[in-house]
Amino acid sequence: MEDFQTGEETSFAVDEVSGIIKDSVEGVLGTNNYQHNKVNQWTSAVVEQCLNQLTKLAKPFKYIVTCVIMQRNGAGLHTASSCFWDNTSDGSCTVRWENKTMYCIVSVYGLAI
Repeated sequence: MEDFQTGEETSFAVDEVSGIIKDSVEGVLGTNNYQHNKVNQWTSAVVEQCLNQLTKLAKPFKYIVTCVIMQRNGAGLHTASSCFWDNTSDGSCTVRWENKTMYCIVSVYGLAI
């Protein structure tokens, strides 16, 4: 007998992914103030924590996670992305988190296997 997967099991759940991102960023950055010498450590920790939680969902996706941490000093930041994929199964989610001293922007792309 073939394994049958419902659309819910194979679709990219933006709300679920958004929650994972928010929890990961909050867990790593919390109430820290911006420190230039810790940005590499923080970005790596956010990405790794997101990936760990995403893989625990056990959904048939390959994930791409990016993280940008920027000091909050009035400077501008513009980003853009474009994807050529299957809109019925693939998806993306971007979350912006901020505190008094920094911004953190995390994007997750989920590509169905």
